[in-house]
Amino acid sequence: MPAVDRFVCWGAAGHARVLHDLLAESGTTCVAFIDAAVKTQTFLGCPVFRDVDEFQAWWRTRSDLDDLKAMFAIGRQGGHRLAALERAQSLGLRVPAICSVQAHVSSSAYLGAGSHVLPMAVVSADTRLGRVCIVNHAAVIDHECQLGDGVHVAPRATLCGQVVVGHDVFVGAGAVVLPRLHIGDRAMIGAGAVVTHHVAAGNTVIGNPASVYRSNHDNSR
Repeated sequence: MPAVDRFVCWGAAGHARVLHDLLAESGTTCVAFIDAAVKTQTFLGCPVFRDVDEFQAWWRTRSDLDDLKAMFAIGRQGGHRLAALERAQSLGLRVPAICSVQAHVSSSAYLGAGSHVLPMAVVSADTRLGRVCIVNHAAVIDHECQLGDGVHVAPRATLCGQVVVGHDVFVGAGAVVLPRLHIGDRAMIGAGAVVTHHVAAGNTVIGNPASVYRSNHDNSR
């Protein structure tokens, strides 16, 4: 009988529930969570640790978890998922990309470490996702798009062909980015926006057609 993959998850809130369901599709499971903001000691039947040191002390006692993997249920901008990824890798944890069996991911697409593709999403031909990206439910990443690290594409958003997205960008639910546009690092695309021009780094755009709502905001907190 093949071994079951087991994960520790950074974050123990809403998106962690989504990833827990995603693992269940393939018979894998989560055995622990790390979340400083959670008051309870268990989540989805698993222990919750307030910091990495506390988790590591527990992990050392578990000889059955030598091949533990990591995943990240941290949704906000500010490089938080990327920082968690780097800490997990420093502990020797493996960090695979995770794709729903209900998603379509082209055989020519590349998914960076720790990225998630959720049910009904499409990642099309020759697309490249950076590390710890989230392609949420029913989102579409069309052919030859390039996404940087930490990008979150919310439910039903669409990136048309050859869109280039910088690091730590959030694309809101139902937004559309037209072909061959560039979205700068740390930009935010509002829900339902239709983006017809390049978006500068740090800008928030909203509306149809999208226009700048706020310039050079700081998502690091």
